[in-house]
Amino acid sequence: MPRRKKGSPVHGWVIVDKPSGVTSTQVVGAVRRVFDARKAGHAGTLDPMATGVLAVALGEATKTVPYAMDAEKTYRFTATWGEGRDSDDAEGAVTGTSPKRPTRDEIEAAVPRLVGTILQTPPAYSAIKVDGERAYDLARDGEAVALAAREVFVRSVALLEMQDADHAVFEMVCGKGTYVRAWVRDVALVLGTLGYVSQLRRTAIGNFKVSTAVGLETLKGFMHSPAAFEHLKPLSTALDGIPALAVTGQDAVRLKSGNPILVRPQLFARISEAVQADDLQGLTVFLSTGEGEPVALAEFAGGELRPFRVFNFG
Repeated sequence: MPRRKKGSPVHGWVIVDKPSGVTSTQVVGAVRRVFDARKAGHAGTLDPMATGVLAVALGEATKTVPYAMDAEKTYRFTATWGEGRDSDDAEGAVTGTSPKRPTRDEIEAAVPRLVGTILQTPPAYSAIKVDGERAYDLARDGEAVALAAREVFVRSVALLEMQDADHAVFEMVCGKGTYVRAWVRDVALVLGTLGYVSQLRRTAIGNFKVSTAVGLETLKGFMHSPAAFEHLKPLSTALDGIPALAVTGQDAVRLKSGNPILVRPQLFARISEAVQADDLQGLTVFLSTGEGEPVALAEFAGGELRPFRVFNFG
């Protein structure tokens, strides 16, 4: 007799406004307990000191996590000048000091040098794996961590305010893999000083906005309560920008079994219209039933839609 799975088959996204002082893993665990969900994950770690949008996927929504992680993210953060920290944030040990305090004009002149596609060396205290271990675990054990620089994309950075000579508040829109802590460290060096992130808040991941997020303590108050489901967003929320099409019941059965379906002329026309393109080779499509139940993510290839992620709601 097969062993019964623990938890309930809950599927969808919960957008939490993460408080400071807890890890992303702790937030995911709390959300999972509130919904008694079998499976949970998240789209993009926030450091314990950081606050804001943490997108938690439950059940089959975990299969859409890569699409949420690829979405651009928006951060509001405070840079503190005059000190370097080994973690590049307020929780690290001081590694150096500088008397230099940049002016507004100097900051606004330096920022464009770190916008666009740039090379960035991640902080030693990061979740990147080195020989199978997390860099932050090695750094905490006192080991020297040398991470390779990599290309990241910073769409925009705006200087919002300068509270005093020691602090500047920015807003950044950036792509996957960009570290705000590393950006502040690097812009400080361009400015001839040292710097670290003293406050960090993520305000958006793609369509997931902090304005529609639920506080963690508020959510905990709905433990195993139907009221919690008011904060559960559809699985498809993370698939903005991917063409969505409805399929017939027969095609849905084939797709859920992992089998491709032929792209008939009518379906081809609908896909072409949706993406405004004649060449659909390699296109990813989100397929659901006429009733709106997600079926699969499929790729257009050789006149077929071939499922590569199938959603099962058992």
